[in-house]
Amino acid sequence: MEPHEQTHSGDGGGGGDCSVSGFDSAEKVIIRWDATASEEAREKMIFNDPQEVKLYLNAVDEIQKFVSSGGEIENRANSAIQIAMARLEDEFRNILVSHSSPINSDSLMLSSSSSSQLEVDEDGSSSNNGNEEDETEEEETDLLKRSGSSASTGSAAVRLPTGRGSYSRSTSSIREIELIPIESVVHLSWIARRMVSAGYLRECIQVYGSVRKSAVDSSFRRLGIEKLSIGDVQRLNWEALEQKIRRWIRAAKICVRVVFASEKLLCEHVFESVGAVNIHEACFMETVKGPAIQLFNFAEAISISRRSPEKLFKILDLHDALIELLPDIESVFDLKSSDSIRVQAAEILSRLAEAARGILSEFENAVLREPSRVPVPGGTIHPLTRYVMNYISLISEYRPTLIDLIMSKPSRNSTDSNTPDFDFSELENNKGPLALHLIWIIVILQFNLEGKSKYYKNAALSHLFIMNNAHYIVQKIKGSPELREMIGDLYLRKLTGKFRQAATYYQRAAWVKVLYCLRDEGLHTKGSFSSGVSRSALRERFKSFNALFEEVHRVQSQWLVPDSQLREELKISILEKLSPAYRSFLGRFRSHIESGKHPENYIKISVEELETEVLDLFEGCSATQHLRRRSE
Repeated sequence: MEPHEQTHSGDGGGGGDCSVSGFDSAEKVIIRWDATASEEAREKMIFNDPQEVKLYLNAVDEIQKFVSSGGEIENRANSAIQIAMARLEDEFRNILVSHSSPINSDSLMLSSSSSSQLEVDEDGSSSNNGNEEDETEEEETDLLKRSGSSASTGSAAVRLPTGRGSYSRSTSSIREIELIPIESVVHLSWIARRMVSAGYLRECIQVYGSVRKSAVDSSFRRLGIEKLSIGDVQRLNWEALEQKIRRWIRAAKICVRVVFASEKLLCEHVFESVGAVNIHEACFMETVKGPAIQLFNFAEAISISRRSPEKLFKILDLHDALIELLPDIESVFDLKSSDSIRVQAAEILSRLAEAARGILSEFENAVLREPSRVPVPGGTIHPLTRYVMNYISLISEYRPTLIDLIMSKPSRNSTDSNTPDFDFSELENNKGPLALHLIWIIVILQFNLEGKSKYYKNAALSHLFIMNNAHYIVQKIKGSPELREMIGDLYLRKLTGKFRQAATYYQRAAWVKVLYCLRDEGLHTKGSFSSGVSRSALRERFKSFNALFEEVHRVQSQWLVPDSQLREELKISILEKLSPAYRSFLGRFRSHIESGKHPENYIKISVEELETEVLDLFEGCSATQHLRRRSE
C-alpha cells in the first residue's frame, strides 16, 4: 500500500517543529538508501520490501514539500530530492529489467479469455467495475487466436484488467498481453509520478524507453526479425528473400497485434496516473519507433526492389498481409506522435500495389519477347508454355487481390508488327481488366510460339508443335476452376479450335504424300479402264509407299505428343484415314503383285503391321530405339 501524502501547513510554532522533525526523519530515510554512500544500499533494492517501499515513498513525498520553502531547509530538500531521484531511477530501471524477457511464444498460441476490470488504488483497495463482455473467438491462419474485452481507463486510479492476475485485453484482432505483473506495474506508476513531479520527466522516459526497447528487440530476435537496412535486403538473392518474406509476414502480425499493442497498453497503465500530458505517448514512441521502422523497412525494401516476374506472388503476399494489418496499425499507432509509422505503412502498401502492376506488365513484355530460337526436340511442349501457364494459374489464385489492383485493360501498339493483332471488343462487355490481361498473355504466348514453330524444317512437325502447346494451354485452363472462370468459355472454345486446327494441318502435311500413293490414278495401261493394270507402275507405287511410310515412321517415332489422350486420339485419326485406304489398295492390287516375281519386295507390310507401326508414333523414341524396335 502506498501511503497518502500528508498536508503541510507551513505555519510556525509547534506545527512547524513537527514539520521539521518529519523532514529530518524523511531525510534520514533518503540518505540511508543513497547507493553512493552505503554498501548495503548498493546491494539491496527498496521495492523488494513492501515496508521499505512505504517508508521511502513517504519520505520522498515529505521532502518534496520543502523544495520551494526557502532557506537552508530548501537546500537540504533539493539535495535529498536529487539523491532520491537517482535512487528511484535505479529502482525504476531494476523493476523494468527484471521483467524485460521477450514475449513467451506460448502467450502467442493461447486464445485470450474475457476479463473483468479491476481498479487498483494506491491504498491497495480494489473495486470491480463488472465491465465484462464476451466476443466470439476468431481463429486465423497464423499463430494468433484472439477474442476478449475492451478495457476502460480512468484518472483517479491505476486501472488494470484482471484475469488470473493479468491485465491483458483483446479487441478484434489485436491481442494485448501482460508484459509486467500487476504489482510491478503499480510500483512503476508510483515511481514515475514522483520522478515527473520532481522534474525528472526526461530521465524517466529515457530509462523506460531504453529498457523496454531492449525487450522489444529480444522479441524481434525470437520472431526471426533481423536488423537489415534497405540496402542489405536488396542485396540478398531472391531465394533467401522468399524465406524472409514468409517469416516477416508471420512476425509482422505478432509484432503489431501483440508486441506493439501490449507495449502501448503497458505505457498507458504505468503513466496514465502520472499527470503529465501525453507522457505515455512519448514513452510508447521511445520504445517502439525504432523497432517499428526496422520492421517496416523490410517491406519497403521489397516494394522498391528491382522488378522481376518471380517476385510477383511474394509481393502480393506482402500486400495482402499489410492490407490486413493496416487497421491494426492505425489502431495501435493512433497517436499524433506516431503519424510517421502510419504514413510509412500506407506508402509501402501503395508501392507494393504499383510493383505488382509493373511486374505484370513486364511479364507480358517478357513473354512476347522471349528470344529462344532452338526448336524443342520432337515438337513437344515448350518450356515457355509451361512457365507461362503455371504463372497465370497462380495469378488466378490471387484474383481477389489483383482484381482490386489491376484497373486498366491491356494495350497494344497497333503500329508494331511484332505484337499480335487481337480484338478485345467482343470480350470487354463481360470481362474485367484482370481477365483481359490473362487472355492477352495467352494471345502473346501463342504469337511467340507461332514464331518459334517456323524454326522447324519439317512443316508437319511445326504443326505438331503448335498442336501440343495449344492443347497444353487448354488443359491448364480447364484444370483450374479460377482460371477457367476468368478466361471464359468463349475464348476457351477459340483455343480448342486452335489445337484441333493444328492437328488437321499436321495430318495433311505428314500423310498426304503417303495417302497419295494409294490412289488408282496412273496405274492403268493406256486405253479403256478395263484394259488392265500396269505392273511396273504398280510396283513403283508400292515401292514409293513403302519408302514414304518407312520414312514417316522413322521420323515421327522420335516426335512426341506428351498428353496420352491426345496422342491416342491423333493415332486413331491417322488410322481412320490410312488403314482403310491401304486395305482397299491391297484388296484391289495384291493379286497383280503376287502373281509376279518376288512379291515380298513390294508388299512389305500387312494392314495389321501398318496399324501397329502407327501405334508406335509420338513416343519420343531415339533413332537407336527405333531401329531396335524394327528388328524385334
